[in-house]
Amino acid sequence: MTFEQLVTEPHHLLLKCISGSRAYNLHLPSSDTDVKGIFVMPQRALYGLEQVAQVANDTNDEVYFEIGRFIDLLSKNNPNILELLSTPKKCVLFSHPLMMLIKPADFLSRLCKDTFAGYARNQIKKARGLNKKIYRPMEKERKGVLEFCFVVYENKSVPLIQWLTMQGYRQEECGITQLSHFRDAYLIYHQSQLPANDRLKGIVSGDTANDVQLSAVPKGINALVVMHFNKDAYAVYCREYNEYWEWVEKRNEARFQNTLSHGKHYDAKNMMHTFRLLAMAEEIALEHRVIVYRNDREFLSRIRSGEFQFEELLRMAEEKLERIEELYKRSYLPEAPDLGKAAALLVQIRESFYVR
Repeated sequence: MTFEQLVTEPHHLLLKCISGSRAYNLHLPSSDTDVKGIFVMPQRALYGLEQVAQVANDTNDEVYFEIGRFIDLLSKNNPNILELLSTPKKCVLFSHPLMMLIKPADFLSRLCKDTFAGYARNQIKKARGLNKKIYRPMEKERKGVLEFCFVVYENKSVPLIQWLTMQGYRQEECGITQLSHFRDAYLIYHQSQLPANDRLKGIVSGDTANDVQLSAVPKGINALVVMHFNKDAYAVYCREYNEYWEWVEKRNEARFQNTLSHGKHYDAKNMMHTFRLLAMAEEIALEHRVIVYRNDREFLSRIRSGEFQFEELLRMAEEKLERIEELYKRSYLPEAPDLGKAAALLVQIRESFYVR
Protein backbone atom coordinates (compact mmCIF):
# COMPACT_ATOMS: atom_id res chain seq x y z
CA MET A 1 0.00 0.00 0.00
CA THR A 2 1.32 3.42 -1.02
CA PHE A 3 -0.05 6.92 -0.60
CA GLU A 4 -0.88 7.06 -4.30
CA GLN A 5 -2.71 3.73 -4.07
CA LEU A 6 -4.72 4.94 -1.09
CA VAL A 7 -5.76 8.06 -3.02
CA THR A 8 -6.97 5.97 -5.98
CA GLU A 9 -8.53 3.31 -3.75
CA PRO A 10 -10.20 5.34 -0.97
CA HIS A 11 -12.39 2.37 0.04
CA HIS A 12 -9.47 1.35 2.28
CA LEU A 13 -10.03 4.45 4.44
CA LEU A 14 -11.47 4.34 7.94
CA LEU A 15 -10.94 8.00 8.82
CA LYS A 16 -9.83 11.22 7.16
CA CYS A 17 -9.57 14.47 9.13
CA ILE A 18 -8.22 17.99 8.98
CA SER A 19 -5.58 18.09 11.71
CA GLY A 20 -2.97 20.40 13.15
CA SER A 21 -3.56 24.10 13.76
CA ARG A 22 -6.95 24.16 12.02
CA ALA A 23 -8.26 21.37 14.25
CA TYR A 24 -6.77 23.08 17.31
CA ASN A 25 -8.46 26.40 16.45
CA LEU A 26 -4.99 27.94 16.38
CA HIS A 27 -4.63 28.53 12.67
CA LEU A 28 -3.69 31.78 10.97
CA PRO A 29 -4.77 32.88 7.48
CA SER A 30 -1.40 31.64 6.21
CA SER A 31 -1.56 28.26 7.96
CA ASP A 32 -1.25 25.08 5.92
CA THR A 33 -4.01 22.48 5.94
CA ASP A 34 -2.74 19.20 7.39
CA VAL A 35 -4.65 15.97 6.94
CA LYS A 36 -4.39 12.76 8.95
CA GLY A 37 -6.29 9.53 8.75
CA ILE A 38 -6.51 5.77 9.20
CA PHE A 39 -6.63 3.02 6.59
CA VAL A 40 -6.81 -0.76 6.44
CA MET A 41 -4.32 -2.67 4.34
CA PRO A 42 -5.75 -4.92 1.61
CA GLN A 43 -6.27 -8.38 3.08
CA ARG A 44 -3.81 -10.13 0.76
CA ALA A 45 -1.12 -7.52 1.54
CA LEU A 46 -1.71 -8.01 5.26
CA TYR A 47 -0.85 -11.70 4.94
CA GLY A 48 2.25 -10.97 2.84
CA LEU A 49 5.77 -9.86 3.69
CA GLU A 50 5.48 -6.12 3.07
CA GLN A 51 3.68 -4.60 6.03
CA VAL A 52 2.97 -0.86 5.82
CA ALA A 53 2.62 1.10 9.06
CA GLN A 54 1.80 4.49 7.53
CA VAL A 55 1.85 6.39 4.25
CA ALA A 56 2.26 10.08 3.47
CA ASN A 57 2.50 12.49 0.57
CA ASP A 58 5.79 14.09 -0.47
CA THR A 59 5.39 17.12 1.80
CA ASN A 60 4.28 15.01 4.77
CA ASP A 61 1.26 17.22 5.40
CA GLU A 62 -1.09 14.33 4.62
CA VAL A 63 -0.42 11.21 6.70
CA TYR A 64 -2.42 7.99 7.13
CA PHE A 65 -1.83 5.28 9.74
CA GLU A 66 -2.64 1.63 9.11
CA ILE A 67 -5.20 0.46 11.67
CA GLY A 68 -2.72 -1.91 13.35
CA ARG A 69 -0.20 0.89 13.82
CA PHE A 70 -2.96 3.23 14.95
CA ILE A 71 -4.20 0.86 17.68
CA ASP A 72 -0.61 0.20 18.79
CA LEU A 73 0.12 3.93 19.20
CA LEU A 74 -3.28 4.48 20.76
CA SER A 75 -2.42 1.85 23.38
CA LYS A 76 0.70 3.87 24.16
CA ASN A 77 -1.38 7.05 24.56
CA ASN A 78 0.48 8.80 21.75
CA PRO A 79 -0.75 12.44 21.72
CA ASN A 80 -1.08 12.74 17.93
CA ILE A 81 -3.12 9.55 17.78
CA LEU A 82 -5.42 10.46 20.68
CA GLU A 83 -5.94 13.87 19.07
CA LEU A 84 -6.82 12.24 15.74
CA LEU A 85 -9.37 10.01 17.43
CA SER A 86 -10.88 13.07 19.15
CA THR A 87 -10.91 15.38 16.12
CA PRO A 88 -13.77 17.95 16.22
CA LYS A 89 -16.68 16.85 14.05
CA LYS A 90 -16.41 19.84 11.73
CA CYS A 91 -12.86 18.72 10.85
CA VAL A 92 -13.83 15.12 10.07
CA LEU A 93 -13.92 14.66 6.29
CA PHE A 94 -14.81 10.97 6.35
CA SER A 95 -15.46 8.42 9.08
CA HIS A 96 -16.23 4.73 8.51
CA PRO A 97 -18.97 3.24 10.75
CA LEU A 98 -16.33 0.93 12.26
CA MET A 99 -14.70 3.97 13.85
CA MET A 100 -17.61 3.97 16.31
CA LEU A 101 -15.97 0.94 17.95
CA ILE A 102 -12.87 2.93 18.93
CA LYS A 103 -13.62 5.14 21.93
CA PRO A 104 -10.99 7.44 23.48
CA ALA A 105 -12.28 6.70 26.98
CA ASP A 106 -11.32 3.04 26.54
CA PHE A 107 -7.68 4.02 26.05
CA LEU A 108 -7.03 7.03 28.26
CA SER A 109 -4.69 6.21 31.12
CA ARG A 110 -2.04 7.67 33.40
CA LEU A 111 0.42 7.21 30.55
CA CYS A 112 -0.91 10.54 29.29
CA LYS A 113 1.07 12.28 32.00
CA ASP A 114 4.27 11.17 30.33
CA THR A 115 3.13 11.33 26.71
CA PHE A 116 1.47 14.76 26.85
CA ALA A 117 3.23 16.52 29.75
CA GLY A 118 6.47 14.59 29.14
CA TYR A 119 6.49 15.67 25.51
CA ALA A 120 5.82 19.23 26.63
CA ARG A 121 8.79 19.01 29.00
CA ASN A 122 10.98 17.95 26.07
CA GLN A 123 9.73 20.91 24.08
CA ILE A 124 10.78 23.19 26.93
CA LYS A 125 14.26 21.68 26.77
CA LYS A 126 14.31 22.37 23.03
CA ALA A 127 13.22 25.94 23.67
CA ARG A 128 16.09 26.35 26.13
CA GLY A 129 18.44 24.96 23.49
CA LEU A 130 17.13 27.37 20.87
CA ASN A 131 17.47 30.24 23.32
CA LYS A 132 21.11 29.26 23.81
CA LYS A 133 21.71 29.03 20.05
CA ILE A 134 20.28 32.50 19.46
CA TYR A 135 22.22 34.17 22.26
CA ARG A 136 25.44 32.26 21.61
CA PRO A 137 25.88 31.80 17.85
CA MET A 138 28.93 29.79 16.83
CA GLU A 139 31.52 30.97 14.35
CA LYS A 140 31.50 29.13 11.05
CA GLU A 141 35.23 28.40 11.24
CA ARG A 142 35.58 25.31 13.37
CA LYS A 143 38.10 25.39 16.21
CA GLY A 144 40.92 22.88 16.08
CA VAL A 145 42.51 20.59 18.64
CA LEU A 146 45.35 23.04 19.33
CA GLU A 147 42.90 25.61 20.70
CA PHE A 148 42.06 23.19 23.51
CA CYS A 149 45.68 22.57 24.49
CA PHE A 150 47.53 24.40 27.27
CA VAL A 151 51.09 24.32 28.63
CA VAL A 152 52.57 24.94 32.06
CA TYR A 153 54.89 27.92 31.54
CA GLU A 154 56.37 30.24 34.18
CA ASN A 155 54.16 28.68 36.86
CA LYS A 156 50.90 29.31 35.03
CA SER A 157 48.67 27.81 32.36
CA VAL A 158 49.24 29.31 28.93
CA PRO A 159 47.37 28.44 25.69
CA LEU A 160 49.56 26.24 23.51
CA ILE A 161 49.14 28.48 20.47
CA GLN A 162 50.33 31.49 22.50
CA TRP A 163 53.35 29.54 23.79
CA LEU A 164 54.30 28.42 20.26
CA THR A 165 54.16 32.02 19.08
CA MET A 166 56.30 33.19 22.00
CA GLN A 167 58.93 30.55 21.16
CA GLY A 168 58.77 31.15 17.43
CA TYR A 169 57.81 27.50 16.83
CA ARG A 170 55.35 25.91 14.43
CA GLN A 171 53.39 22.94 15.69
CA GLU A 172 54.74 20.88 12.77
CA GLU A 173 58.27 21.33 14.21
CA CYS A 174 57.26 19.90 17.57
CA GLY A 175 56.42 16.49 18.89
CA ILE A 176 54.82 15.08 22.03
CA THR A 177 55.08 11.98 24.17
CA GLN A 178 52.63 10.69 26.76
CA LEU A 179 53.23 11.80 30.35
CA SER A 180 52.68 8.73 32.50
CA HIS A 181 50.03 8.75 35.26
CA PHE A 182 48.44 12.03 34.08
CA ARG A 183 45.26 11.98 32.03
CA ASP A 184 45.62 13.70 28.65
CA ALA A 185 49.01 15.16 29.64
CA TYR A 186 52.01 15.22 27.31
CA LEU A 187 55.63 16.36 27.10
CA ILE A 188 56.58 18.73 24.26
CA TYR A 189 59.85 18.62 22.34
CA HIS A 190 61.21 20.70 19.43
CA GLN A 191 62.94 19.44 16.32
CA SER A 192 66.09 21.42 17.21
CA GLN A 193 66.63 19.13 20.21
CA LEU A 194 66.88 15.98 18.10
CA PRO A 195 69.70 14.53 15.99
CA ALA A 196 69.52 15.53 12.31
CA ASN A 197 68.16 12.19 11.14
CA ASP A 198 65.30 12.04 13.70
CA ARG A 199 62.02 13.74 12.80
CA LEU A 200 59.07 14.76 14.97
CA LYS A 201 55.57 14.28 13.59
CA GLY A 202 54.00 17.51 14.83
CA ILE A 203 51.48 17.89 17.66
CA VAL A 204 48.53 17.24 15.30
CA SER A 205 48.48 15.71 11.83
CA GLY A 206 46.68 18.70 10.29
CA ASP A 207 43.93 21.30 10.62
CA THR A 208 41.16 18.67 10.51
CA ALA A 209 42.70 16.36 13.13
CA ASN A 210 40.45 15.30 16.01
CA ASP A 211 43.25 14.27 18.36
CA VAL A 212 46.91 14.87 19.07
CA GLN A 213 49.56 12.48 17.76
CA LEU A 214 52.63 11.04 19.47
CA SER A 215 56.24 11.13 18.24
CA ALA A 216 59.22 8.90 19.05
CA VAL A 217 61.81 10.85 21.04
CA PRO A 218 65.27 9.47 21.91
CA LYS A 219 66.02 8.92 25.58
CA GLY A 220 67.98 11.55 27.46
CA ILE A 221 66.30 14.59 25.89
CA ASN A 222 64.53 16.90 28.32
CA ALA A 223 61.02 18.09 27.48
CA LEU A 224 60.48 21.81 27.02
CA VAL A 225 57.10 22.02 28.75
CA VAL A 226 54.17 19.90 29.92
CA MET A 227 51.02 20.14 27.77
CA HIS A 228 47.42 19.24 28.60
CA PHE A 229 44.79 18.53 25.93
CA ASN A 230 41.32 19.24 27.34
CA LYS A 231 39.57 16.43 25.46
CA ASP A 232 36.32 16.80 27.38
CA ALA A 233 35.93 20.46 26.45
CA TYR A 234 36.86 19.67 22.85
CA ALA A 235 34.24 16.89 22.66
CA VAL A 236 31.54 19.22 24.04
CA TYR A 237 32.53 21.93 21.58
CA CYS A 238 32.40 19.54 18.61
CA ARG A 239 28.96 18.29 19.60
CA GLU A 240 27.58 21.81 20.06
CA TYR A 241 29.22 22.99 16.84
CA ASN A 242 27.63 20.17 14.83
CA GLU A 243 24.24 20.68 16.49
CA TYR A 244 24.34 24.44 15.88
CA TRP A 245 25.20 24.32 12.19
CA GLU A 246 22.81 21.42 11.57
CA TRP A 247 20.12 23.58 13.17
CA VAL A 248 21.09 26.55 10.97
CA GLU A 249 20.93 24.35 7.86
CA LYS A 250 17.56 22.78 8.68
CA ARG A 251 15.72 25.60 10.45
CA ASN A 252 12.59 27.13 8.97
CA GLU A 253 13.98 30.56 8.09
CA ALA A 254 10.61 32.33 8.10
CA ARG A 255 9.81 30.89 11.53
CA PHE A 256 13.27 31.82 12.79
CA GLN A 257 12.91 35.41 11.59
CA ASN A 258 9.57 35.55 13.41
CA THR A 259 11.39 34.38 16.53
CA LEU A 260 13.83 37.26 16.16
CA SER A 261 11.15 39.78 15.27
CA HIS A 262 9.29 39.58 18.58
CA GLY A 263 12.59 40.10 20.37
CA LYS A 264 12.12 37.43 23.04
CA HIS A 265 14.61 34.98 21.49
CA TYR A 266 12.58 31.78 21.79
CA ASP A 267 10.54 29.75 19.33
CA ALA A 268 7.11 31.18 20.10
CA LYS A 269 5.20 28.60 18.08
CA ASN A 270 7.03 25.81 19.87
CA MET A 271 6.13 27.30 23.25
CA MET A 272 2.51 27.76 22.21
CA HIS A 273 2.19 24.04 21.49
CA THR A 274 4.03 23.25 24.72
CA PHE A 275 1.31 24.99 26.71
CA ARG A 276 -1.40 23.38 24.56
CA LEU A 277 -0.03 19.95 25.48
CA LEU A 278 0.19 20.88 29.15
CA ALA A 279 -3.43 22.05 29.14
CA MET A 280 -4.55 18.85 27.42
CA ALA A 281 -2.67 16.70 29.95
CA GLU A 282 -4.44 18.54 32.74
CA GLU A 283 -7.86 18.15 31.07
CA ILE A 284 -7.34 14.41 30.58
CA ALA A 285 -6.64 13.99 34.31
CA LEU A 286 -9.64 16.10 35.33
CA GLU A 287 -12.24 15.36 32.66
CA HIS A 288 -11.06 12.03 31.19
CA ARG A 289 -11.32 13.34 27.63
CA VAL A 290 -9.08 14.81 24.94
CA ILE A 291 -10.08 18.36 23.99
CA VAL A 292 -8.55 19.12 20.61
CA TYR A 293 -10.41 22.35 19.78
CA ARG A 294 -8.80 24.99 21.97
CA ASN A 295 -11.02 27.48 23.70
CA ASP A 296 -7.87 28.97 25.22
CA ARG A 297 -6.89 30.29 21.78
CA GLU A 298 -6.43 33.85 23.06
CA PHE A 299 -3.85 32.84 25.69
CA LEU A 300 -2.04 30.51 23.31
CA SER A 301 -2.02 33.18 20.61
CA ARG A 302 -0.43 35.61 23.05
CA ILE A 303 2.39 33.12 23.54
CA ARG A 304 2.82 32.72 19.78
CA SER A 305 3.00 36.49 19.33
CA GLY A 306 5.89 36.70 21.80
CA GLU A 307 4.01 38.61 24.47
CA PHE A 308 5.70 36.77 27.36
CA GLN A 309 9.31 36.79 28.46
CA PHE A 310 11.07 33.44 28.11
CA GLU A 311 11.78 33.04 31.83
CA GLU A 312 8.15 33.88 32.62
CA LEU A 313 6.97 31.07 30.34
CA LEU A 314 9.40 28.63 31.94
CA ARG A 315 8.07 29.52 35.39
CA MET A 316 4.47 29.07 34.25
CA ALA A 317 5.32 25.75 32.62
CA GLU A 318 7.00 24.43 35.78
CA GLU A 319 3.93 25.38 37.82
CA LYS A 320 1.73 23.53 35.32
CA LEU A 321 3.95 20.45 35.46
CA GLU A 322 3.80 20.37 39.26
CA ARG A 323 0.00 20.62 39.17
CA ILE A 324 -0.26 17.87 36.54
CA GLU A 325 1.95 15.61 38.66
CA GLU A 326 -0.46 16.00 41.58
CA LEU A 327 -3.56 15.55 39.43
CA TYR A 328 -2.37 12.23 38.02
CA LYS A 329 -1.49 10.96 41.49
CA ARG A 330 -5.17 11.43 42.45
CA SER A 331 -6.66 10.41 39.12
CA TYR A 332 -8.94 7.38 38.70
CA LEU A 333 -7.48 6.68 35.28
CA PRO A 334 -5.94 3.20 34.87
CA GLU A 335 -2.17 2.88 34.84
CA ALA A 336 -2.25 1.87 31.17
CA PRO A 337 -4.77 0.75 28.53
CA ASP A 338 -5.88 -2.89 28.49
CA LEU A 339 -3.74 -4.41 25.73
CA GLY A 340 -5.90 -7.52 25.55
CA LYS A 341 -8.99 -5.46 24.77
CA ALA A 342 -7.00 -3.39 22.28
CA ALA A 343 -5.88 -6.53 20.43
CA ALA A 344 -9.43 -7.91 20.41
CA LEU A 345 -10.73 -4.61 19.04
CA LEU A 346 -8.17 -4.67 16.24
CA VAL A 347 -9.19 -8.20 15.27
CA GLN A 348 -12.88 -7.23 15.33
CA ILE A 349 -12.28 -4.22 13.06
CA ARG A 350 -10.21 -6.21 10.56
CA GLU A 351 -12.69 -9.08 10.42
CA SER A 352 -15.63 -6.72 9.95
CA PHE A 353 -13.81 -4.69 7.32
CA TYR A 354 -12.69 -7.66 5.23
CA VAL A 355 -16.05 -9.49 5.17
CA ARG A 356 -18.06 -6.53 3.93
